[in-house]
Amino acid sequence: MLDFLKEPFIAIQEFYLLTGRALRNVAARPHYGDDIVAQMDLIGVGSLPIVILTGLFAGAVMALQMSRALQQYGQVDQTGTLVSISLVRELGPVLTALMMAGRNSSGIASELGSMKVTEQIDAMRALGTDPIQKLVTPRMVATAVMLPLLTILADFIGMFGGWFVSRFFLDLPSQQYWSSVWRQLEWNDITQGLLKPFVFAFIISLVGCYYGLRASGGTQGVGRATTQSMVAASVLILILDFFLGKIFVSQVVS
Repeated sequence: MLDFLKEPFIAIQEFYLLTGRALRNVAARPHYGDDIVAQMDLIGVGSLPIVILTGLFAGAVMALQMSRALQQYGQVDQTGTLVSISLVRELGPVLTALMMAGRNSSGIASELGSMKVTEQIDAMRALGTDPIQKLVTPRMVATAVMLPLLTILADFIGMFGGWFVSRFFLDLPSQQYWSSVWRQLEWNDITQGLLKPFVFAFIISLVGCYYGLRASGGTQGVGRATTQSMVAASVLILILDFFLGKIFVSQVVS
């Protein structure tokens, strides 16, 4: 009667086992440093264009829309405050993570899925190499290092986009905008803005690896795993964002 619940519970169990093995392998030898560096270049440097564009236009749109609301109260000079707080707390980490999920989680699933259906992973096991340590852990470590850095970059680029709109469309002095940007930021905002992408990085990398390693059925299975990884990672990012936000809001209120 409850057979329809069997598959989701098995999937959750397998995902937790994969996560535990990947985390345990961080301290185990060999470390495959070359693979980590290669993945940092692929995941981090390769994502720069999309992160820059996303941050720039997110900040510009925030400044444009918030200025309309603030104009009703004669507080257009506070546009920079709202742009910085929104970007650092919420939009920077979430939008960057969603872009990374679309680009890297699906890419990881596609790459590992192709290796799985062509039996390269089975060959790795036959040669005595742990596929989790060789394939999963380097991707997890690289994403955990690069996503917070990309989020910081997206925040700064977004603030610059907000400045462009404020300076040339709202006629706000540059000094006034940048002063309001930094004045209201607190350590809680910065901590929240750095912790979220660090947590999201594990979701992006491990979800992509999980679906890639369980791909089956040839090229159709690889395509299915790619789609599932992107959807699952995006949904989990939004769910975790709510709970992390609730934790930080509760700390501020208390």
